[in-house]
Amino acid sequence: MSRHDELAAGLQSVRQRIANAAADAGRETDPALIVVTKFFPASDVAALATLGVQDVGENRDQEASAKAAETAADPDCAGLRWHFIGQLQSNKAKSVVRYAYAVHSVDRSSVIKSLNKAMTMEQQARQEAGSAPRGNMQCFIQVNMDEGAGGADQDASAHQGAERGGADPADVLELATRIENAEYLDLAGVMAVAPLGSDPDVAFGRLADISHQLRHEYPHADAVSAGMSGDLEHAIKHGATHLRVGSNVLGQRPGLR
Repeated sequence: MSRHDELAAGLQSVRQRIANAAADAGRETDPALIVVTKFFPASDVAALATLGVQDVGENRDQEASAKAAETAADPDCAGLRWHFIGQLQSNKAKSVVRYAYAVHSVDRSSVIKSLNKAMTMEQQARQEAGSAPRGNMQCFIQVNMDEGAGGADQDASAHQGAERGGADPADVLELATRIENAEYLDLAGVMAVAPLGSDPDVAFGRLADISHQLRHEYPHADAVSAGMSGDLEHAIKHGATHLRVGSNVLGQRPGLR
């Protein structure tokens, strides 16, 4: 079987799972699928684009920026939206704004400040070059579903030590306000990863409650990024609008086969 056929089969299987779960949940529309392509080559990204994939996700800036550059001239990839879903270091914001449509891991005020500053510089650079401005960065607030999560202004070492990253649920509204007040950032909604060893149904139920509270203050921030290969059905049940799926579409990561 060719690589293209492998990807087509994996994609069809995941799309069927999504459709079935959405039907079981009584939903009229399926959530968006973000195919996470970390550790896979740019050629897979290009193949996915020919199969109708519009959204791809990456965890590391170095890998993401290289793939975005490699596929930039490919007409099949012209409509791709790149989602940065890994923990974002503030010093990487300048690079991320050059290619990313959305960042799913906004979890502290320093990241918001860095992203908006980088966006300001990017817009100025495009204006000086006579290029069209880019759209505002779509920002998902990552919420830590673990017990004892730190606050929005936790220091870098504490942040890196968190099992999955993310802001304390109590800090979501404060971060949302900071994003809303940033000139070049748009508040999309919330994102979370189910804690390891816990019931994803419980975690995503809590995330749905947090999303409801956020939408009470900011009705437009209705996006919920949740669910991966192993728990997407639970996420769909609780209203996920964006799923982040990698291995079930692309197979085992290179080097693990």
